[in-house]
Amino acid sequence: MASEIRVATVGAGYFSRFHHDAWSRMPGVRLVAVCDTDAERAEAYRREFGADAAYTDSAEMLVTERPDLLDIAAPPASHRDLVALAAAEKVDVICQKAFTRSLEEARETVALAEAAGIMLVVHENFRFQPWFREIHRLIAEGCIGEVYSASFRLRPGDGQGPRAYLDRQPYFQSMERLLIHETGIHFIDTFRFLFGETASVYADLRRLNPVIAGEDAGIMVLGHASGVRALFDGNRLSDHIAENRRLTMGELWIDGSAGTLRLDGSGNLFHRAFGSNDERAHNYRWEMQGFAGDSVYALQHHVTSHLQAGTPLENTGRAYLTNLEVEEAVYRSSSVGERILL
Repeated sequence: MASEIRVATVGAGYFSRFHHDAWSRMPGVRLVAVCDTDAERAEAYRREFGADAAYTDSAEMLVTERPDLLDIAAPPASHRDLVALAAAEKVDVICQKAFTRSLEEARETVALAEAAGIMLVVHENFRFQPWFREIHRLIAEGCIGEVYSASFRLRPGDGQGPRAYLDRQPYFQSMERLLIHETGIHFIDTFRFLFGETASVYADLRRLNPVIAGEDAGIMVLGHASGVRALFDGNRLSDHIAENRRLTMGELWIDGSAGTLRLDGSGNLFHRAFGSNDERAHNYRWEMQGFAGDSVYALQHHVTSHLQAGTPLENTGRAYLTNLEVEEAVYRSSSVGERILL
């Protein structure tokens, strides 16, 4: 592939702004086109982020611009068809999560990409957040010894009242599956990144805000083959201590034989050795820009590095199907009230 990667995008909504911002700052990337069904919004993004052209028809954009990479940041209902368009034109794809509307549709979408021989990566950026990359490194170095368990308390505080989610992502109100399908999936993936493959799940989910269609609170316990038990305790109505409650979305504790790691709501990491009452800040470098420690930039740069230098890929479409299989087991567990073995 040429040293400059030609990127086209679909979607000019709330979260796609982070995608476009990252592309506009990335060396070796040329943003050749932005597409959105709203022509004014597409043109506004073109001007703001320095794209060459704006479109309202994604098929026309792909044929005319011949990009190297298509970044899909449109609603999930469009993902399968957009990947099919890219596959027909032999264009590699990054696709935003929620990847598709169902596990079956996700399998069909992955099969389309594989049959066409194109790259398909899911834009699962949480594992690229700098605190999780640093935690991964510390665990690998043996900082807390043998890992026993982890507990993440999701508390964004954006789910109360009749206007819940309307100012940022209004479609959240009508999603039949919300807490796990839209948000908890991040932690299914991140826990797999940190602790290895999932062997069992138990979940108890519920809806607290009556104006929404899906669940907005509950717990899931992932039993990893490594022996680690990871608890996700999610409640979108409650909050936590942080200036920006969307930075980490909550707080994390990881316990091991030699100590404990803690992540607070401001991206700070702390380490306490086993047997000690002295918890110490663990200093590491990260940038307060973009989304959540510039994790969108990190993921997109990870993909362009693969295209330019052949570095290994995380979160290919095929690999991501495992996350969705775990998600299905979580909903099944909550429905039947039983632990599910995978």
